[in-house]
Amino acid sequence: MTAETRPAIRRRRITFLTLNLLTLAALAAAMLRLILGSGGTATEWIIGLGFLVTIPYTVIGFWNALIGLWLLHARPGTVDAMPGVADLRAQEAPRLRCRVAILLAIRHENPAPVFERLERMRASLGATGQLPRFTFAVLSDSSRADAIAAEQAAFVRFLAGRLADEPEPIYRRRADNHGYKAGNIREFLDTRGDAFDYFIPLDADSLIAGPVMVRLVATMEAHADIGILQSLVVGMPSASGFTRVFQFGMRHGMRTFTTGAAWWTADCGPYWGHNAVVRLKPFREHCRLPDLPGKPPLGGAVLSHDQLEATFMRRAGYEVRVIPVESESYEINPPTLLDFIRRELRWCQGNMQYVRCVATPGLKPVSRLQLFIAIGMYLGQGAWIVMIAAACIGSMVGDFRVRDVQLGITLFVGIFFLAIAPKLLGVLDVALTHGGARRYGGAGKFGLSALLELLSSMLMAPVVALSICTFLIGLPFGQSVTWGTQNRAAVRVRWRDAVRALAPHTLLGLALAAALWHVGGWIAAAWALPIIAGLTLAIPYTVWSARTSATSRVRVRLFAIPEEKATPKILAPRRAPTVSAAPRP
Repeated sequence: MTAETRPAIRRRRITFLTLNLLTLAALAAAMLRLILGSGGTATEWIIGLGFLVTIPYTVIGFWNALIGLWLLHARPGTVDAMPGVADLRAQEAPRLRCRVAILLAIRHENPAPVFERLERMRASLGATGQLPRFTFAVLSDSSRADAIAAEQAAFVRFLAGRLADEPEPIYRRRADNHGYKAGNIREFLDTRGDAFDYFIPLDADSLIAGPVMVRLVATMEAHADIGILQSLVVGMPSASGFTRVFQFGMRHGMRTFTTGAAWWTADCGPYWGHNAVVRLKPFREHCRLPDLPGKPPLGGAVLSHDQLEATFMRRAGYEVRVIPVESESYEINPPTLLDFIRRELRWCQGNMQYVRCVATPGLKPVSRLQLFIAIGMYLGQGAWIVMIAAACIGSMVGDFRVRDVQLGITLFVGIFFLAIAPKLLGVLDVALTHGGARRYGGAGKFGLSALLELLSSMLMAPVVALSICTFLIGLPFGQSVTWGTQNRAAVRVRWRDAVRALAPHTLLGLALAAALWHVGGWIAAAWALPIIAGLTLAIPYTVWSARTSATSRVRVRLFAIPEEKATPKILAPRRAPTVSAAPRP
């Protein structure tokens, strides 16, 4: 057990549960009063049911962020005492005594940027003097001949740049990609895991500074009861307008949210499948994923492996911890709205598989709750659309009252406010932190960026929710996504591609506007304006936001993240690589 005692953790969870239950009860009572006050139509009851499905996840997010804000500014000592926080902030890391595998799983990726990031991590680890403790392993699941040839050529160049005393890097390719990324890593651990004590899983877009990796591993060496130690991952600077706006909002919102979540989840923390340190032996022995009964997409191999592996690690008696402190641990966020939606649908499909996992014997109660939350975060977005659809369909079949539309949209807006509360509290966190706004370019620029980002979120929300809703409807009938190449570069979205993907959203927005105007006049249309605007503007918003010129004129002024004000060495522009004189064994 770490420094936090069981009774203290239990009190935190009781407090958190009480706050959430009281909030949920108050919201449900208010909704019920609105419905019963006018007798309650079928439309209103459907809207109310959608509201009940939606609010749990958003309320949890609200309290995570509010508690996080309180801890950061009223109880900073509590945050400092969380496992790994002091280690990550330490000026010097202790000498490691273990062996660590850095595992990069790829499939049909462009190898040039992938290996360029590996080179950065190699150089950064070399500067710590502890590179001999780390072995790079590239685990390929590629099946296309051109992708395989490109990977192998890039690996040969990476191997030629091997530094002195660096263990020989590994390249291994599977012929069958069963189990996707989790199966790829599992095969390596089963066949070559005996040579290592820990492993650091990376996504193809991951980047972690050497000192951060060393400190994370040192924390694991100091805490034998921790099985998974997750770092707080932040987005890298981007040229894509969409990415800049999106990750700006995520950046200042994640600190309070993750701090609050770490406070009550404690030893049952999250695992995101990358940029973490994992104790290899218990992971190999206790975290093997099942093949779910039935056919894909809901059966077969588990797509969203990470949180399920975390629950299995906790079931085995090891803690799963997240360090809610920003460090040089990075990822690349999707460059366009279309890529963001594709990622959300992939996660949605994987999380829906958890329905068959929540009853797994031996799981901790908090672990089961986290699986329910992972399911609910997507069901809730689908319920948003059901609420709006119920009001509109009711108007078409004679069950219409302007009050129904007002109720549906009001509840939608209320849910949206709870959903963006972590961002609002993140803004307050930056404002209360000494020098916080300066890291983002100054108070005025930060405030304007935050306001514009919230407007962008309002446009995105109904588009993403509708995409998830339609996907959920098709999921039981075989609609699915697969683990494959992701677009990680800033690209322009062609108008025809945006039209092909988002024409249904636009048509629905226009139909919604026309129907509400026809049956309820400007009052009904005005109440639905946030939804109508997001859906009808989906196509131009997607095309415009993907362009690098979308924010190029304000790049140094708006939507800046701290790394653009003070660039860490791991992100600094590099000179042309030089080949080490170290001989190839």
